[in-house]
Amino acid sequence: MDITKILEYALEREYEGKKFFSENAGRLQNAAAVSAFKAIAEEEQKHIDFIAAQIAALNAGVKAEAPEMPKAGFFADRAESESIQQTVAESMVSDLPVLRMAYLIEKDFSEFYVMAASKAEGEAKDILEMLAKWESGHERLFKKMHDKAFEVYSGMPWGG
Repeated sequence: MDITKILEYALEREYEGKKFFSENAGRLQNAAAVSAFKAIAEEEQKHIDFIAAQIAALNAGVKAEAPEMPKAGFFADRAESESIQQTVAESMVSDLPVLRMAYLIEKDFSEFYVMAASKAEGEAKDILEMLAKWESGHERLFKKMHDKAFEVYSGMPWGG
């Protein structure tokens, strides 16, 4: 397995994720969702920086210094305890498709990193497993936000 190719692919996916979260933060109605999208876009930039540093180190034949990163699940746990405690308003119903897409993007990232880690060894495996944990936390956050919004939607009378 060529870890550089895996990381290059991951880097492109992280750029796409950052763009999705940045662009959609301005389209959402619910304040908790907007806040989460903005924070995830910032985290995706940290992932981009981390992966780029790993690629540069591999190309130079040296070990990359790991940047200061929050532990896996830190953001998702914080968002869940702070932002998610806000009432899920009916206005969030229009956010359902975007929340679903956010969940699927993060689920795809997590599954990709788990799959790649299963084929890697040593430091490469550790790096990929760490990325999988970070993405898994994001996945849980957006799944919970989507499910809460859907619960409100499904309980609404016809016509909203």
